[in-house]
Amino acid sequence: MKILSLLEDFISFFYPNTCYACGNSLFKHERILCTHCLHDLPKTNYHLHPGNPLDQVFWGRVKIEQATALYYFSKGGKVQHLIHQLKYRGKKEIGIYLGKLLGNELKDQPSFHEISAVVPVPLHPRKQRKRGYNQSEQFAIGLAEAMGIRMDAKSFVRTVATETQTKKSRFARWENVKEIFAVSDPANLEGRHILLVDDVVTTGATIESCANTLLALPGVRVSIASIACAHK
Repeated sequence: MKILSLLEDFISFFYPNTCYACGNSLFKHERILCTHCLHDLPKTNYHLHPGNPLDQVFWGRVKIEQATALYYFSKGGKVQHLIHQLKYRGKKEIGIYLGKLLGNELKDQPSFHEISAVVPVPLHPRKQRKRGYNQSEQFAIGLAEAMGIRMDAKSFVRTVATETQTKKSRFARWENVKEIFAVSDPANLEGRHILLVDDVVTTGATIESCANTLLALPGVRVSIASIACAHK
């Protein structure tokens, strides 16, 4: 074991593990995030506050039971950098790690106890093949594991490949994603309280479209969880 530890020290000297948020080197006990970022990144704690600003995004648009996000998102900030690493740099372990962070908080919150399926917002198969994975699914894996709930990434699908949402207005985003999702296996989702999972929620257009499709199933309720959301 001592030899293995020395080998790890030697490797980390030349190829140091770094924090995916700030880029500083990680100590032996740290993983994905340094201790500073773990405690300093801007958490929303929305799961503790019914009627929070993320809930309000969907008021009058679609019936959401509750909505939460792990962090606030700001352009050029550490959270954006973290999500960029997950989404475009192949660091899918970030999604699982962040899912576990939020899942460990949600499992102790009574308002989330009735959730029986974690469902990620799907990518179109062509985009997922190009990227290699769905970043929202990685986040969902961590959430489901921490909460002790099954994750279903097969029963809800994206049927149309859309353009990127990044520079679109709120209305254009809604037009871009309406009626592009479908339920491929209704029996797996009917009657369930679903935790619908995305990486970032801004205008809520994608979530609105997904939720409307899922809520058409008998007995379905929908709650929302994301890695980050815009600060209101």
